[in-house]
Formats: sequence, C-alpha cells, structure tokens
Amino acid sequence: MADEVDAICTMAEGAMVSRAVEKKAGEAVQNHDSAACLNCGEMRTGAYCGNCGQSAHIHRSISAFWHDILHGVLHFEGKFWRTLPMLAWHPGKLTRRYIHGERARFISPMSLFLFAIFMMFAIFSFMPSGSDDKSAKEYLNSEEITVAAEKLDQQVAQATQKLADSGSMSAEERQELEDWITEWKIERNGISYIRTGEAKYPDVGSKIETSGVGISTGNGIESGWAALDNRVNNFIKKTRTNPDLILYKLKSDGYKFAWLLIPISIPFVWLVTLGVRGHRFYDHAVFTTYSLAFMSLMFIAVVLLGSFGIGTGFTVPFALGYGLFHLYRQLRHAYALSRPGALLRLIFLLISIVIALILFALILLVLGMLS
Repeated sequence: MADEVDAICTMAEGAMVSRAVEKKAGEAVQNHDSAACLNCGEMRTGAYCGNCGQSAHIHRSISAFWHDILHGVLHFEGKFWRTLPMLAWHPGKLTRRYIHGERARFISPMSLFLFAIFMMFAIFSFMPSGSDDKSAKEYLNSEEITVAAEKLDQQVAQATQKLADSGSMSAEERQELEDWITEWKIERNGISYIRTGEAKYPDVGSKIETSGVGISTGNGIESGWAALDNRVNNFIKKTRTNPDLILYKLKSDGYKFAWLLIPISIPFVWLVTLGVRGHRFYDHAVFTTYSLAFMSLMFIAVVLLGSFGIGTGFTVPFALGYGLFHLYRQLRHAYALSRPGALLRLIFLLISIVIALILFALILLVLGMLS
C-alpha cells in the first residue's frame, strides 16, 4: 500500500514539477474587468496583473485544484492534443516548430519528459514487481539447500579421510581427489558465505549455483585503493545478501536521475549531426528531450498493454520497429536531411544511444556504491 500512496504522490509531484518548468505561455484565458490585483494591489487592466503577473482568475474549490494538476501538464484546452499527435507521427516537424518559436502551441520538451518519467515511476509502482518470487537468500535458506550443504560436508569428510588413509594411491588419483575436495569446499563456502557471511572452508574461495546462475565469492576486489575496495566489496556483499533491495535502489535512482540522459546524449547528437549547419546545442537539446519523452511514453504503453494480456510477442517488436522509424523521421525533418543522409546518420545515432545507455548504467552503479 505504501508503494501505491508513494506513486500517487509522485504523479502529483510530477505535475507540479512539470508546471514549474513550463509556466503559462500563450494560453487562452477569459478576460476580466479592471480591478485591483489581489496579490500586490496594483490596478489590473486585463487577465493578468501588469506588475506581478498574477492571474485574475482565483478559485477555491477542490475540483479546480485537481484541474490545475492535470492542466499544468496536459493542458487539456489544446496543448496536449496538439503536441502528442505531432510527437508520435511528425516528431521532426514538432522539433523544428518548437525551436523556431512556436512555444505556446506545444508542451515544452522538458515538461513532457518530466511528466513521462514521473508517470513511468507511478505506473510501475502499481504493477507487480516479481518480488513474490524467492530471492537468492530465501532459496539458500531453504530445506533443499540445507540438505545439499550437509551432503557436501559429508563428501568433503569422506574424501579427506580416503585421501589420508590411502597410501598406495597414484599421483594422478590423488590430484583428482584433491580437485574434487576443492570443488566441494568451494560450493559449500558459497552457501555458508550467503547464510553467515563467513566461509566454512577458508582455505579456498567460494561459489554457489542457484537456478543456473553462478555467484562467485572470495576475498573481494583488491585494486590497491582501500577506499574504493571497501565501497565495491560492500556493494557486492549487499547485492549477494539482498539483491531485491539493490535492484529497487537502482530502479529508484534510474527514475531520479533519468534527466542525466539529456546531457549525456546531447554531445552524441551534436557529433551525429556534424556538417549540418544552422543548429546550436539548444536545438540538439530539444531534439534529445522530445525523443526521450516519446520513447518513455511508448515504453509505458507497451508495459500497460502487456499487463492487460496483450502479448509482448507483438507489442515489443512493433515498438522497436516504430522506435527506429520515429528516430529516422525526427532526425530527417528536424535537421532537413535527405533520405540517404538521415539513414546514414541514424546508424551512428543508434551506436551513440548504446554508448549513452552504458554510461548511464555505469553512473547508476557508481551512485549505488556511494549510497
């Protein structure tokens, strides 16, 4: 229940933040007769005060309050319905028109991006996260693993005794038996390390196999820099002991720092469009932010369709295909490129996207280690 309440609060927060980013700009309001401004006392001759800018329309109803939240982001009187179709089908034209001055007609790219990110966090908070599945720690504490641990201890004891009693064993046979003992000790150490934080057989490392996934444990990272080693090893230990918590923190940081994708991506867009004259970094920022906003909204749509039982075998390939088509159209029309030129630059843009996502993931990992 706490996640759902947090999601609702996040949606409201997203609306308010988006509204703070995009102030009233060219929005139609009804005229009011001249009167003194209720905020500063100056005489007002129109819908807004000429001194402080406060609107003449003052409301004090709950319905108007919720309308402000929705209106602040979606602008139901026109902005939302003008922006979304253009963003979906004519992203390049939307980018050019916004850059060249048509600001009041459309939702600003940053406002739309923030709304999409907050909406993504809110929606995913209501959806099952898979936390009902057994975690690695729960699995390792199960009766099945307890029996396996006892069997490993028995095998190690029997093999060690056999090794001590057999004096006529050949060198190859002794080496093979010692290898088996080491392997069993390593597997047993993995279970012991996760359960107690200590290895039962400290003379060897440790390894555990759960559901086909190997988790190696040992003495940890040793780079020579003590502070870095402690951070990295503590993060690895937390990941092993409570992977669900680490995953939650990474997801949370992903939402909080999603805006970093914009400054990370802008230099790559600049590189991709080298040789195209008449564009500044502001233009690349608008291009990047509108593109990220659309991809976020499309990702939300795919997840919602999947939650309603519509197979991902259709929605995911369609989303990937349309995502490529969307990037092509936005690149071509935003920078007035030819078809071959847009296709060639699209290839470099896709490579840049992969690099940008890797950099973003590394930043999240570093933030996870620092937290």
